[in-house]
Amino acid sequence: MTSTFRYVSFASVFLLSACMSIPGTNRKGLNLIPRAQEKQMGDEAYKEVLAKEKVSTDARLNAILQRVGQRIAAVVPVSDFDWQFTLIESKDMNAFCLPGGKVAFYTGILPALETEGGMAIVMGHEIAHAVARHGVQRVSQGLLLQFGLATVDATVLKDNRYKPLIMGGLGLGAQFGVMLPFSRGNESEADELGLRYAAQAGYDPAEGPRFWQRFSKATGGGKPPEWMSTHPADANRVAQLQAMQAEAQALYAKSPKYGVGEKL
Repeated sequence: MTSTFRYVSFASVFLLSACMSIPGTNRKGLNLIPRAQEKQMGDEAYKEVLAKEKVSTDARLNAILQRVGQRIAAVVPVSDFDWQFTLIESKDMNAFCLPGGKVAFYTGILPALETEGGMAIVMGHEIAHAVARHGVQRVSQGLLLQFGLATVDATVLKDNRYKPLIMGGLGLGAQFGVMLPFSRGNESEADELGLRYAAQAGYDPAEGPRFWQRFSKATGGGKPPEWMSTHPADANRVAQLQAMQAEAQALYAKSPKYGVGEKL
């Protein structure tokens, strides 16, 4: 057996062993990072974000956030997340969920959410990223590009030189170049899974396309074209979510009914 053949064989076995199935879609994804380290990365990134941001003390909005978060957490196919839901005072129209169930919503996105149901759509989408382990898939891809098949261990993950790669992979930084198509695929998958979660949690999935129409109007254009963005174009998103309505409405029919819930 030649050294080249041995290397290719080892690489094939290594990559196959690093593959994971995405709950709900059965798509295969690359993951080089153990679960415990993934959750540690999420915890550390969350603490760093909260240390720099102002946490909202609005009792009503926090109650809604906790309610929506817990309802969706109850239907997702994971049992080892340590859920935390935080509302951040900021003009940014943003929300995220890090590995391990660390969720943050920025008050700047609330007008576009408009209702509790709108929040459920975005909550489902962001939690889907964590359930599908999209962050560590992006980190794994980045590490593979940088190190080839080198072992990814705690030393690498804790090295400050790789912090931008890790934070970007977790969705807290901009990624360009070869990462873009991969990220757009993640976003579409999170849209699909998130719509199901919202419907199963009792929120009207028709809010999915309605939210993205409101969000597109609120942002007023000015965004880069889809091929330069890590996210699908809003119009494409609306069309995809509309195409998913039959399946989502069937799930909603079997669930508790909260409709669009309380206005924000």
